[in-house]
Parts: sequence; structure tokens; C-alpha cells
Amino acid sequence: MGGRPADRPRRRERPAVAADSRGGGRPVRPVCESDGVSVDETAPPGVSFTAADEAKRQGVRRMKTIATGLLGLATVVFALATWAGAAGAGSWAGYVAAAAEAGMVGALADWFAVTALFRRPFGLPIPHTAIIPTKKDAFGRSLGDFVGDNFLSAPVVRSRLGRIGVARRLGEWLSAPGSAERVTHEAAAALRGVLAVLRDEDVQAVVAEAITRRAAATSVAEPAGRLLGRIVADGGHKGVVDLVAVRARDWLVEHHVDVVNRVTAKTPGWTPRFIDHQVGERVYKELLRFVTDVRDDPEHPARGALDNFLADFAQELQDDPETIARVERAKSDLLARPEVQDLIASSWSAVRALVMNAAEDQDSELRRRITSGLRSLGRRLATDAKLQAKTDGWLLDAAEYVVSTYRQEITSLISETVAGWDADDASRKIEANVGRDLQFIRINGTVVGALAGLLIHTVSTAFGG
Repeated sequence: MGGRPADRPRRRERPAVAADSRGGGRPVRPVCESDGVSVDETAPPGVSFTAADEAKRQGVRRMKTIATGLLGLATVVFALATWAGAAGAGSWAGYVAAAAEAGMVGALADWFAVTALFRRPFGLPIPHTAIIPTKKDAFGRSLGDFVGDNFLSAPVVRSRLGRIGVARRLGEWLSAPGSAERVTHEAAAALRGVLAVLRDEDVQAVVAEAITRRAAATSVAEPAGRLLGRIVADGGHKGVVDLVAVRARDWLVEHHVDVVNRVTAKTPGWTPRFIDHQVGERVYKELLRFVTDVRDDPEHPARGALDNFLADFAQELQDDPETIARVERAKSDLLARPEVQDLIASSWSAVRALVMNAAEDQDSELRRRITSGLRSLGRRLATDAKLQAKTDGWLLDAAEYVVSTYRQEITSLISETVAGWDADDASRKIEANVGRDLQFIRINGTVVGALAGLLIHTVSTAFGG
């Protein structure tokens, strides 16, 4: 009889509308989708109720029952005492009736006060009731301002962090066994995650563009000239000259016939072939002797001429505008070649593979060095007072910058979050957490009211009232 017919269409739940501080209403995101109501994912998150909140709400209901029971008890006692007094039971009935009456007044007054915090008593539009639902947004702004003024101010943050000694504690933790290894493990995992997310094509394009732009904007002629000048002055090029001379002689010995044939091919066609061959052999022998002398004689004139040429070229790279311009054009042409661009772009793949392998291998040199460096840093932070003071100063400056720059954003997060709550849900959440103590106010009001009524009746009777 009391159930709903199976074929009766199910009533669709209307979105709840919560009153804001201006007296208007705004739609609230449905709590769930179990009834077929779609959830607006763009709406701010509402108040969450946990199992602990539900247990607290049950406790509030028990305390409400007790407080209401005391009110009922005071009402029954007042009725019985009044009846007994009218029936001539004696003066004691007046005392009991006065105490019970005052207890009833105190209980009702406190019930009204507690109820007015969360809802309108009996649903009546009494002014200054339902304080939390109607003033929720103002409470959120006040809470945000309170947190900003008392917790996110630069003096408070500096004072608190200064007493903690963050650098020393961090050093003691890093130097403890296993801490540096844990930080290294987490850093390696984070690094692997970042490298896995990055697209190779995007990174290669960025790397190629950055290297090309940097190389194009950097002059290479003058630095190269200074470097070449120092190398020539120190004799650092002589080893290269020795190597070239050795390789040149070995090449001549290995390609004897080729050299003679090339010389012979350049002789006039009217000369006899045996004369051409003799000329080729003569040229080859002179060339071989020259290269051999350059190889064996460190003071050979050709070496001196090469020294002078390299010194002059080094100076031209630094001072001669035409030479500098030619080198820069050659650099630009080299950077523009597809082969060079491909080489620059492919360097990311090699670096990525190297870093990934090092991050995954627990025994890699990279991870060992990071662990050793963290442990060494921890020991220094734990024992070096100067380093502690410097590190704490950095941390205090950073914390002050954060709270000074983002204080408004942090406090607005609090006020906007509270503003996004449904008013009724917020009331239930707050009542679940503080309602039990508020019900003690009702109980205390009943007891204190009864004692006050008894005292007033006693004094009134003593003075002939």
C-alpha cells in the first residue's frame, strides 16, 4: 500500500538551488549520477562526506535526542508540579515548578539559537536565522582573509621557518643511511617519466632550432683566430704537421705509379714516351725527397713557412674584416646544410638514450655520482653553520617571495572553494563536526536555566514575593 507502483514513472530529481549571500539562487552540481542525472564536470567540487562525517552525524542525532528529552522532561515536571501546587501539595511544588519553567525557557532559547545557525526554525523566515547557509560566502572570504593575515604573511613565515632550521634538518636527513638513495631513486623515476612523455620530434626541433640560432648569433672567426694564435705560439700544431708529413710520404710510396702517370699525362704529346717517363720519375723522386726532408727535419724551411702562414691566418681571423666575413659565410652555409641539421637533431636521440639507460641502471655512474653528491651535501648541511645560514636565507627569501606573490591566489582558493559549496551540504558538514558540542549548549541551558529559576524563586519567596 505504501509502496510506489512499479509502472509509475520515476520522478526526476531537480537540481538543488542554494541561496547565496545576495539572496539569489544558483544551480548546484548534482551529487551523483546514480539517478540518471548528469554531472557538470566544469562545476566546482562540492562538500565531501566521509564515513567519519556520517559517524559524527549519528553522534549529533544522539545528543539531539538527549537535549530534546531534557526539554520534554522539564515540560512534564512543570506540568506535574503546577498540578500538584494547585492541588495543595505544599510550597515545594512552587519551587519545582519555577525550576522546571526556567529550564524549559533556557532549553527553548538555546534550541532556537543552535537551530538558527544551520536552518530557519520551523521554516519561518525569521531575520538573522540560517546564518551558515546565507552567510557562507562571507564566511569563506573571512576565512581566506584570516589565513592570509595570520599564516601567509612574510613576517610569520620567516619567523616560523627561521626557528625550524630547515637546512640543518634537511642535511641530517640526507646524510642518514638510505635517504640519498631514496632521493636518487625518485629523481630517476621522475626523469624517466619526463623523458617518456616528451615527443622526440618536438624536442629535436627545439634543440636544432636553439643550436642553430645560438651558432648563427655567435661569431666564430675571432675566437678561432685567438685559439689558432695560441696553438701556433705554443707549438701545438707541430704534432699535426709531423703526422701530415708522415702520412704524405707513406701515400707517395704507396701510389708511386699513380703519381708518375699523372705527371706523364701532362707532358706534350710530341715528346717521346720514355722521356715522359723519365720526367715523371724525376718529379716523383723530388717530391718524395721534399716530403721526406719535411718529415725528418724539424727546422725545414717549409715548416717555418707553414708556421708563418698559420700565424698570419690567425691574425687575419681576428683583424681582417674580409677574412672574418668569409668565415662567417662559410659557417652559415655549413649550418644550412641538411646533413648538419640532421646531425644536430639526431643528437637528442643519443642524449635521451644515454640518460634513460643511466636512470634505469641502479649501478650507473650517473646515479652513483648523484647519490654521493647528495650524501656529501647532507653532511655539509648538517655540520657547516655558514652553509646552513646561507641555505636558510635562500629558503626564507623564496618562501617570502611565494607568500608575497601568490598570497592573493591562495586565499582566493579558499574563498572560491567555500563559495562553490552547496549551502545545505556545507551546513550539514559543519553541523556534523560541531553539532555535538552545540547540543551540550542546549543541555547546559536546560540545567542552568532550571537552577537560575530555582534561585530566583527562592530569593523572591525569601523577600516575600
